[in-house]
Formats: sequence, C-alpha cells, structure tokens
Amino acid sequence: MTSMANVWNKNCLFISLSLILIAVLGLALLYVPKGELHLLLCDRHTPARDLFYRYYTTMAEWFPYIVCGAVLLFGRIGDGIFASAAMIGSSLSTQVLKHIINAPRPITWFGEHMPEVELPLVEGVRMNHWFSFPSGHTTSFFALALVLCILLTRGGWRGRKDSIDRRNSIYRGYVLQLLLFVAATLGAYSRIYLSQHFALDVLAGIMVGVSITLLCYGIFSRFEGQKWYNYRVFSKK
Repeated sequence: MTSMANVWNKNCLFISLSLILIAVLGLALLYVPKGELHLLLCDRHTPARDLFYRYYTTMAEWFPYIVCGAVLLFGRIGDGIFASAAMIGSSLSTQVLKHIINAPRPITWFGEHMPEVELPLVEGVRMNHWFSFPSGHTTSFFALALVLCILLTRGGWRGRKDSIDRRNSIYRGYVLQLLLFVAATLGAYSRIYLSQHFALDVLAGIMVGVSITLLCYGIFSRFEGQKWYNYRVFSKK
C-alpha cells in the first residue's frame, strides 16, 4: 500500500487527468451516437495535421521498445522489467480483447451503417477493417506515459535523489506529468483522426494502459529492496 500511495502522490496529476478524460469520453458516448461522435471528432483535417498524425501514431509501434531497452541497459534491472511487463501486459490484454470482441473499424462500420458518409481518410495510411476494440496504440501510449511518470518522478531510473529543493522537484514533476499526458492524448486522438478507431475504443485503451501499468508496478515494487532489482548492467562500481 505504501508504494501505491507513493505512486499516487507523485503521479496524481497524470492519473487524475486520465480519469477526467475517461469520464469526458464516457459522457460523450452516452449522449452522442457512435457514428456522429466519430465524425465530430475526426472531421477537421488539414495537410499539416494529416502529416503529423500519420507519423506520430506510429510511435506506439516502436518507441516503447526503445524506452524499455534503455531502462534495462542503463537503469536498474527491476525498473526495466517493470516497464517491459507493463508494456507487454497491456498489449497482450488489448490483443486478447480485440480477438474476443472482433469489432468493426470505422471504415467497415460506416460502410454497413452509414454508407452515404465518406470518411476523411489520410493518404498513405493503410486502413484496418476489424479488431477495433480496444485501441492498441492508445493502450501503448498511455502505458508508456505512466511508466515514464513513475520512473522519472521517483528518480529510480537515475539511481539517485535530486539535490534540488522539494518545491522545485514537485513543480518539475507536475510539468513532466502534464507533458506526458498531452503526448499520450495526442497519440490516442490520432487513432480517431485517422479513422482507425472509435472514441469507445480509445476510452478502453486508456483504461487498459493505465490499469495494467499500475498493476505491474504494484507487483514489482514489492521487490525494490532486493539486490537483483537494483542491479545495473552498466554499473559505475
């Protein structure tokens, strides 16, 4: 409980903003029909946005592996295992749900239910047709963002405590959480913008990414005092 309470205290902004985003999407889905909400959220295309979201969304496919590898090599081995478990666990959970539910993607759903609507697609993006729920990219974006929040706000990946005063440390932590939340939210929105997912898929992806990451931290934080957890591949000693 102490470790989880500490995570909440140091990452309350990111977690709170994620819960607010989940609530906002949930309320929108209650009052706005699925198709109308998607069109409302994705129908603001410009060439600059098309280019940005086309490439930004792909970060969820490779960047988490770089981060996990970097933590394993240059941080504490336990932190690297936690980060890897969070990313792999959230991704596997998403894939299991995808194949159980097998929901149609927007391009398939609109073709069946609203064939008169022409979705604003982005040139060069390969459109998927099934396994829409939940959004795997969204899951990866939010899982990675929370992993980085946990590791960087507690200083575990640097292996030392900051020498700056408490007030500045808290301020930097809030700025870091806000930036990571914005980065994750942009990644989640890219899935709607590109018409690869519905808002419901994104909402579920956020929930899976955050919950699995917190679960993994709750498990691995119990071993933080053990020697293997604090082992470093590139030790200075």
